[in-house]
Amino acid sequence: MKLYIAGPLFTPGDRTFLEDLASRLERVGHECFVPHRQTIESFDAATIFAVDSAGLHGSEAIVAWLDGPMIDDGTACEIGIFSELIRTQPARYRGIVGLATDWRVWRRRDAGLADGGLNFFVGGAILQYGKLVWAIDDVEIALRDWDESFPDR
Repeated sequence: MKLYIAGPLFTPGDRTFLEDLASRLERVGHECFVPHRQTIESFDAATIFAVDSAGLHGSEAIVAWLDGPMIDDGTACEIGIFSELIRTQPARYRGIVGLATDWRVWRRRDAGLADGGLNFFVGGAILQYGKLVWAIDDVEIALRDWDESFPDR
């Protein structure tokens, strides 16, 4: 399956996590578009938007890393764009997997905050068109379930 890997990518730790996630998913047969892997000629807003939008449109599903005190704004935007792609072309796009491994998110979830304490709009998009999971193993399970529900691909 073609995946778009979304998440904050501004620190070496962020990029390492996203690389490890993508590598693990690639080892089980997925093709991953990871924004910071892309070679771009001009580092500006218009170019980044064009390259990453093409990555979103070319993917079948998005895996969005949600860790941090709040969801990264770029990741939230990517989730929003992809949710609209699914809504308008459900035969083409499979879904959104929101991955929360951050103890701060878990504490909000365990305290009973609705939707795990995520921003309601972003959380709503994830739950409407996919799954919220708490471990990388669960990402693989969600993707495997979608592979089984789209057997002709």
